[in-house]
Amino acid sequence: MAYFDNAATTFPKPEIVYSEMDRFYRSNGASAGLGSYEKAATAGQMVSDTRKRIKSLLKCPAKQVVFTPTATIALNIIIQGLMTGKRKTVYISPLEHNAVTRTLHNLERAGAVTVIQLALTKRLHYDVGSIEAQFQNCPPDILIMSHASNVCGLIAPVENLSVIGKQYGATVIIDMAQTAGLVSCNIGLETIDYAVFAGHKTLYGPTGISGFVMKPEAQLKPILFGGTGFESANQDMPSSIPERFEMGTLNSVGIAGLNAALHWIEDTEIENIRIREQENRQRLLNLLDKYSFIHLVGIYDENDYVGVVSALIDDISSDSCGSLFDRLGVSVRTGLQCAPLAHKFLGTYPAGTVRFSVSYFTADEDFAELEEALNYIEDNI
Repeated sequence: MAYFDNAATTFPKPEIVYSEMDRFYRSNGASAGLGSYEKAATAGQMVSDTRKRIKSLLKCPAKQVVFTPTATIALNIIIQGLMTGKRKTVYISPLEHNAVTRTLHNLERAGAVTVIQLALTKRLHYDVGSIEAQFQNCPPDILIMSHASNVCGLIAPVENLSVIGKQYGATVIIDMAQTAGLVSCNIGLETIDYAVFAGHKTLYGPTGISGFVMKPEAQLKPILFGGTGFESANQDMPSSIPERFEMGTLNSVGIAGLNAALHWIEDTEIENIRIREQENRQRLLNLLDKYSFIHLVGIYDENDYVGVVSALIDDISSDSCGSLFDRLGVSVRTGLQCAPLAHKFLGTYPAGTVRFSVSYFTADEDFAELEEALNYIEDNI
């Protein structure tokens, strides 16, 4: 089975991820830091080391790392935790995931926020002049941007836009679900308040472990409550970070897998991972370009992209052709990819697109099987 759904979760993982998770669970498996015995202490040390490696990768040694089960939960903790005081003006890109848009939709319905889309041209260029005019007319309280779109792969200039947002007093949140460990970004900038990562995507770790990076002085109210193994007599959540936002038992084996993936990224080097992924993206584009019945969506030469490519196929509805590709031995993502706002902007709503996404590990065999499937579609459908 050819695998082209890496934007959902990268597969396969580095071999060290599989072996380290197996080793850790067989030899330890204790609740990290929640006991005074050796295995708990060892697990706690591994968790602390993983936090340090995340901070090193994202260039933010002075910030704090909070682990969550998913990036969606991380975004909810941040966005809902910022809902204090007056109604907030929230700017988002037109390419945001439902993790952001559904959260904001429900807050807007409750009268807590007003949501405005950033100015983005039809050729997917962030119009800085128009964005500054937007901020002058209606200053932002919160600015949320996906570093890269999960629909078309567009990379947003989040470092530059965070500077502009901060000039107008915005709290800046960067969603790095499609870029952490792949596209270098200086999250240590003072203009970035929060950055969210997904361990199982471009970090090449397992599912079930994600999180966010935050300024230690940030004022964020907790929205989830429970035991932390810290200040247990206090019925308020601890004020210290990460304990304030890490309730319940940490996914230690997942963090062990993420730790191994971070070792692999360090050894392979992020620049080399990016080069390989871009080579695979170009190989994918060259292959798709051979077929006149395939029409690419949202690709313009002047922009930067990660290895996510959306397409339309003549005479086949995008929201129903996933089963066809599955029968032909190819794993792709079809439909709206949990990002209806992006599809409305790209003109592919409501059926969506067929999304092909590559990784460092996309192999010759994957491309050969995809080509065979596309040849079948060309000849028979």
